Amino acid sequence: MATLRLGDTAPDFQQDSTEGPISFHQWAGNSWVVLFSHPADFTPVCTTELGKTAALNGEFARRGVKPIAVSVDPVNQHREWVKDINETQNTTVNFPILADADKKVAQLYDMIHPNSLANATVRSVFIIDPKKVIRATLTYPASTGRNFDEILRVIDSLQLTDSHKVATPANWKDGDEVVIVPSLQDPAEIAQRFPKGFRAVKPYLRMTPQPNK
Repeated sequence: MATLRLGDTAPDFQQDSTEGPISFHQWAGNSWVVLFSHPADFTPVCTTELGKTAALNGEFARRGVKPIAVSVDPVNQHREWVKDINETQNTTVNFPILADADKKVAQLYDMIHPNSLANATVRSVFIIDPKKVIRATLTYPASTGRNFDEILRVIDSLQLTDSHKVATPANWKDGDEVVIVPSLQDPAEIAQRFPKGFRAVKPYLRMTPQPNK
């Protein structure tokens, strides 16, 4: 199938998982979702990633986000792997891992890149909003573990910019200055939306304190 793009609806699916059968859209409900794939079970980098995801449970919950992982190995193998993750990463895996042995999800989401890994999923990340729209994607090679601070940063940016007429500049972190979108030109609306004022670096580059802080 064609590669999924930003703004596309995240495909629905039914698949088994470590928490039982999952119907994806129903499971997601009104939450944001981070769907991320792993090349295989019992692999070192994936073990650290799943442990980090579990450790960040509070950060995901605070943002209304449900993480869900996918690997092409069967569910009984996943459950054995979870024991290793909990032991070595000093945490408790508290989210489902899809058992995608038939590669249904991997194929729906174009997670298998034959020129990189012929039979396994690369490290794909899909950030999906409550309307089931794909809002951001990230793809890493098997050798490189994901930066979960960046994943949280992207979610923060998406949630902020959905609620306010702003964009986030390079290296932005929650609490930093943001950019007033160029399409907003009405002085009265600008004053109402940004009571702390703004500084015009250029007419098209107007910086303002983060409005929800």
